[in-house]
Amino acid sequence: MARTVVQLLGFLLGLVGMIGTLIATVLPHWRRTAYIGSNIITVTGYMTGLWMECVWRSTGIYQCQVHRSLLALPSDLQAARALMVLACFASAFATAASATGMKCTRCFHRSSFKSTLVVGGGLLFGASGLLCLVTVSWTTSDVVRDFHNPLQPGVKYEIGQAVYLGFFSAFLSLAGGVALCLSCEDPPRRPPRSCPPHARPHYPPPPRSASQKPPPPYRPPAGRPPVHKSNHVPSRYSASSNGYRLSDYV
Repeated sequence: MARTVVQLLGFLLGLVGMIGTLIATVLPHWRRTAYIGSNIITVTGYMTGLWMECVWRSTGIYQCQVHRSLLALPSDLQAARALMVLACFASAFATAASATGMKCTRCFHRSSFKSTLVVGGGLLFGASGLLCLVTVSWTTSDVVRDFHNPLQPGVKYEIGQAVYLGFFSAFLSLAGGVALCLSCEDPPRRPPRSCPPHARPHYPPPPRSASQKPPPPYRPPAGRPPVHKSNHVPSRYSASSNGYRLSDYV
């Protein structure tokens, strides 16, 4: 029962982490305009994501434009795209594998393959969390470095909401993967099978050497008649054959 609860908890954590990873991948709020200096009061804000750039105006209007050229993007943005897409695919496969291998499902019922699916799902959730964590950490490092660089001209950016969501989703995926891996039970050990009598190996008796002779058969001593044992109980009349009579003792 405890293992089932741990599996459900790990699956829910991984599922929420997968949803958060997908939302963070799609959102354009990875970098947003920093309102510092002369930009404290402004009517326009800029946001940059993995797939599009958006402009926000004080009137409440959003205008977004998708990145049209993949080769024209900087290398860090291309790497972030690839890592987040891999994280999303790993989370999807992890969800399918763990849902199939949990005890509360009837897929592969009473099969040792269910524990293998649970462990595989936990490992995939962990891999997804690591990929997402590496991506958001890399983006955070770039934003902080560019923000504090005095030689960086133009608009300053700061960390957007999608990066914080990526951190939260990465930790949830890692926690779910660890819970699923720990909930796996050891495979049942089969008792040793006894060999049937017809399958047991037959070993021939060791051959006797020429110097060993068989023991001689038993023979009674000469002059003594052979004694034959019987279950016959002697009667009272047969006791006088030994020289005594029964009337002498009665």
